[in-house]
Amino acid sequence: MAPDLLLLLAVMGASCGLGQAMTPEEKQRLRNQVVEMFDHAYQNYMDHAYPADELMPLTCRGRVRGREPSRGDVDDALGKFSLTLIDTLDTLVLLNKTTEFEAAVRRVLSDVRLDNDIVVSVFETNIRVLGGLLGGHSMAVMLKEGGQHMQWYQDELLHMAKDLGLRLLPAFNTSSGLPYPRVNLRHGVRGPETRTGTETDTCTACAGTIILEFAALSRFTGDSIFENHARRAMDFLWEKRQRNSNLVGTTINIHSGEWVRRDSGVGAGIDSYYEYLLKAYVLLGDDLFLQRFNIHYASIMKYISQPPLLLDVHIHKPLLPARTWMDSLLAFFPGLQVLKGDIRPAIETHEMLYQVTKKHNFLPEAFTTDFRVHWAQHPLRPEFAESTYFLFKATGDPYYLEAGRTILDNLNRFARVPCGFAAMKDVRTGSHEDRMDSFFLAEMFKYLFLLFAEPQDLPFDVEDYIFTTEAHLLPLSLSTAPLSSVVPSNRTSEEELDDSNFDWTCPNTRLLFPDPAFPRNLREPIRSVIDKSCPRPAPHREPGMGHPPLRAQDFMANNPEHLELLRRMGVSLIHLKDGRVQLVQHASQAVSSVAAEDGVRFMQEMMELSSQQQKEQLPPRAIQIISHPFFGRVVLTAGPAQFGTDLSKSSTGVRGFITVAEPYSGCSEITNAEYVRGHIALLQRGQCMFAEKARHIQKAGAIGGIVIDDNEGSSSDTAPLFQMAGDGRSTDDITMPLLFLFHKEGNILLEALKEYRQVEVLLSDKARDRGADVQDAEENCQSEATSPASSEPVGQTQSGSVELEEKAPEEVSSAQKEVGSGPAEEASLPQEEVSPVDPPADTAQPEDDRDSNQPEGGPDSSRQSVDELLADWQEDLEAFKQMEKDEL
Repeated sequence: MAPDLLLLLAVMGASCGLGQAMTPEEKQRLRNQVVEMFDHAYQNYMDHAYPADELMPLTCRGRVRGREPSRGDVDDALGKFSLTLIDTLDTLVLLNKTTEFEAAVRRVLSDVRLDNDIVVSVFETNIRVLGGLLGGHSMAVMLKEGGQHMQWYQDELLHMAKDLGLRLLPAFNTSSGLPYPRVNLRHGVRGPETRTGTETDTCTACAGTIILEFAALSRFTGDSIFENHARRAMDFLWEKRQRNSNLVGTTINIHSGEWVRRDSGVGAGIDSYYEYLLKAYVLLGDDLFLQRFNIHYASIMKYISQPPLLLDVHIHKPLLPARTWMDSLLAFFPGLQVLKGDIRPAIETHEMLYQVTKKHNFLPEAFTTDFRVHWAQHPLRPEFAESTYFLFKATGDPYYLEAGRTILDNLNRFARVPCGFAAMKDVRTGSHEDRMDSFFLAEMFKYLFLLFAEPQDLPFDVEDYIFTTEAHLLPLSLSTAPLSSVVPSNRTSEEELDDSNFDWTCPNTRLLFPDPAFPRNLREPIRSVIDKSCPRPAPHREPGMGHPPLRAQDFMANNPEHLELLRRMGVSLIHLKDGRVQLVQHASQAVSSVAAEDGVRFMQEMMELSSQQQKEQLPPRAIQIISHPFFGRVVLTAGPAQFGTDLSKSSTGVRGFITVAEPYSGCSEITNAEYVRGHIALLQRGQCMFAEKARHIQKAGAIGGIVIDDNEGSSSDTAPLFQMAGDGRSTDDITMPLLFLFHKEGNILLEALKEYRQVEVLLSDKARDRGADVQDAEENCQSEATSPASSEPVGQTQSGSVELEEKAPEEVSSAQKEVGSGPAEEASLPQEEVSPVDPPADTAQPEDDRDSNQPEGGPDSSRQSVDELLADWQEDLEAFKQMEKDEL
């Protein structure tokens, strides 16, 4: 059936005159802009990173595994095989860079080695490296047949692909046929000594996203072993689906076939399994893959699809939602629905994603059902651009050209840096991560170029190829390649289904859209819903407890009388190693039963106060270095204060040069007021209240303040941001902004000041346009920062302890109090409502990344360069790590 589908895919490209068409000149301008942006990313990789796997665009150097602090499972994509170059090969051809492609192929053949003693992800290596080699081979053959280029080529890339395929095969040596998630490129699967062979679980997408590359490798080489292994894995996943719901879970035991995680959706952990079922039918012409896809798709639309939302459910109870948020990887799904021919829900979901993108400039890694940020990172993922391209192909609606323009503009405004494009660490503030993943070059620029290209702009007909999940190009002619020894997929009796149950063809879009306004009519209500989805925070509710002799809101940890009252009530104060203070109540240690009851009331009031403050938590702020040589390219995530200037209500922020206050603690009258006046003062955390620091520098004439944590090694990457509170009395007299930086980010400023003397920064609610002083103020749905552990429901815990954010007891105030765990049983609140969740202990930083070189004491004791400090940032919040772990 594949040849029939080719014709129908071409029909889907027929345009319908919807809306105002973009002029050919404007499309050409945008097309040229895509090429210029690709050149900026690719050339910086070649100049500053090659032969490393990826570019670190903030520090202008290559990411070499083992030389940089470990990022956990994310680094399993790196195998010391020049990943970005291989992943980019067929992009070069599509963008008409034939000369560069030929040079890149020669580099790969001369420089890249695959027999590295390194453990890599089977999934990532398959889609990025094996797919990249096969896509490059397809392009090389096409160019050679054209008679103009690559006349010297003798299938060298294909030979490398087969070598890599053989190195991946040991991972499939399991009783189920599902591959181990990791393999050692040199030694295969050998057990604990090679960090392989001990895993029991893998994600559904990891095992089910093999068939395109392995089948293509088999058909190119004539060796069926690769396709047979991939088919066996697909068969096993199909057999293990939940038979009532016809859904699959997210994580499966590769030995027993038991579902480890039973939540089911179309995003992280499952996404490309569904994609490869449909595309395997397109590439190989095997009806069985389409039958299975259609059965799954019917269940997706019945249980998971709630237009325009796509919400995870439990496979055994598919009417029961598994979460209240969506991840950004599901943005590929409208594009897959276009290939399926189900255009209406594709339009609806895409419009929802587009409106979220316009609110936050990029798709956050996860966002809630009311379209607020859940996980704030954005690693320059291409899935939204992919769906935008396919919807334009299906509808011809120029609305999607405007969506593509939005993607281009946001990449240039917010992600572009001198050495490439940097991932967004937080879409709310515009802060960066020092990473540019290979998929950015492999996918993003392909889809954007195709979106704005005319047929004559392309060196070949893309309708003759299918895109893998990494956007590598495999020729559809492989469906007719002779391969007699392929073992057919297992067809059970229940799969002998009547063809009438399935859509075997894709519809003609002219019949879908008799009314040219049809897509627009679908989009309007969705846009309206999202525009109105910013509910105000719940009003503060006063604690309904009796009042003990000491009120929680009045408690001061540096007040001896308060400490004595706590002792009499059986409440002890414990200083934690991470700088916080914990309160624990033991009724048996109180001086009397009445005092014990007072202690219980005090703890309950403290937890209620902490809970209310967590619900009213402010979003993070941004500190942007705008002076030479940074020019706005470095953005630091900062914690807000509950007092002083509200930066979210300022269209310009506060701009000024920084200077170190004396005394550095800011706890007494400033002695260098002549230097602080008109500047933004740098202060050290500790010894007094935040509000007291603010009053002292304001009196000295400062226009703003930045408090730097004195806890060595602290970083916004590994600790939840918190907001600075007042001192228990009115703070209306403080009229300037005060922001908080953790130790690592603070040292960036101190080192910049030390090296360049004149350092100008902008304090704002989010980063402004690069290269512009001010970005037009926007009303945006902002959400409070979340951490990965808080993304899942946490049951009620019996707790009588309270943790306080501030390190120094003298600096404790009510807004820094958080509920922790303790032995007493009187107090009980849901943990996720009362405390920011610390990163799990098993994700601690490596020993070599624990700031052994960080300065002690004041700002002048540091010896690290700005580049070293920038490189020392941890790239991923734990929530993002967990999400990508599902993929790996």
